Parts: sequence; C-alpha cells; structure tokens
Amino acid sequence: MALLSHRLSCVAIVIAAVAAAPVSAATPRELLVEAAFKTRDKTVALDRIAEAESLAGKQIVARPGDEDARLIRAMAVGYRAKLTRNRSDALSARKSFEAIAAANPRDAEAIASVGTWHLDSVIDLGAMMAGLAIGAKKATGFGLMDRAVALGGGRALYPGLAALLRLAIDPDDARGRQLAEAASVATVSAPLDRIFRNAAIAILVPLKAGDDHATQKLARELLPFGRLSG
Repeated sequence: MALLSHRLSCVAIVIAAVAAAPVSAATPRELLVEAAFKTRDKTVALDRIAEAESLAGKQIVARPGDEDARLIRAMAVGYRAKLTRNRSDALSARKSFEAIAAANPRDAEAIASVGTWHLDSVIDLGAMMAGLAIGAKKATGFGLMDRAVALGGGRALYPGLAALLRLAIDPDDARGRQLAEAASVATVSAPLDRIFRNAAIAILVPLKAGDDHATQKLARELLPFGRLSG
C-alpha cells in the first residue's frame, strides 16, 4: 500500500513538471508535449496533434529545409497513428523518421524517433503482432535507442525515454534500470529533459522495491499518452 502511494506521488511529480504548460501552446513542439504528457482526453489530444501537424506543415512550406519541422510533423503523424491505430499513418511516420535519421545520422532526436517507433509499437501491439502488422522489431528499437543515448550529450531525455520503453516491455530489464539511474542524474536543458528525469526518478522507486508489476505499469503510464482516457 505504501509503495502504491509512493508510486502515485511520483506520477504527480511528473505531471507537475508539465502543468505549467499553456493551454494552447505556441509552437508545434509544445503542442505535442502538451498532447502527450498533459492532456487526458483523447479527442483533445488529437486536436492538439492536428494543430501541431498543420503548423509544422506551414513551417516547411515557408522553409523547405527546416528539418526540425519535418521531424515534428512526422511525430504528429506517428502520435495520431498511435491513438487511432491507423496502419497507414504508422508506416508513413516510420518512413519519415527513417529518412530524417538517414539525412542526419548524428541527430539523437531523429535516431530516437525511429527507435521509439519500433519499441512503442511492440508495447502497444505485442512483439509478434507489431512485427507482422507493421514490421516493428524490438532488437532494432533497442539498438537505435542506445545509439541515441550515446549521441545525446548527457541529456536526460534519451536515457529516460529508453529506460521507460525497455521497462514497459520487460520490468526486469537490467539495461532499463541502468538507463533510469543515469537519467535520474542527467542534464536538463529542455522541458522534455525535466519530464524524463522526473520519470526516471519515479520509476526507480518500484524498481528498487523489486515490484515488477508496479514497474511495468508505471513505465507505461509515464510514456506519452500513458494517462490518456476516452
């Protein structure tokens, strides 16, 4: 009971990290962060995602070489695919992520986007179905996330996200615990770093208690859209 209470308080810490976000964020990236970590209603989240995709598209029209806008638009498509279970969107997002990562092979965020696509698909669909339905592979995702961590310059985002993805699949994953420990003391240079550092601190509570069920449940709650209803 005490562990459950502590786990809930840890979730509250992560929620508080994004509670200061504006109701209507100014940039496509802020809109996606709001949709993924603050919004609880699926319809509202989809509206935020659509707005982010539209704004990113306009930025690309204005600046065709804007790789960040391309990545954000691909994330929006991937997020929509996750919430609507749309196979076409999922494959479109993967194609875009892979093209951006190929053009920017040392961009940690681009690499992590491909890795997250694989692992989040496995979490949502199961390893066998994810592989059969859309070609998502756990080993590919693990390798890409490790590469993103290596390229991430010590930021909390990359080991924190990699840890949650691993622990959401297997709460006994030793590499997942190692990454969570690293993320819990890693550098914060952007809002997502703080979100994932707090998430790492939170996930270490059930990990250290040896509670596999609570670890896996909390890892899934702390990933994007983990608290969504509707």
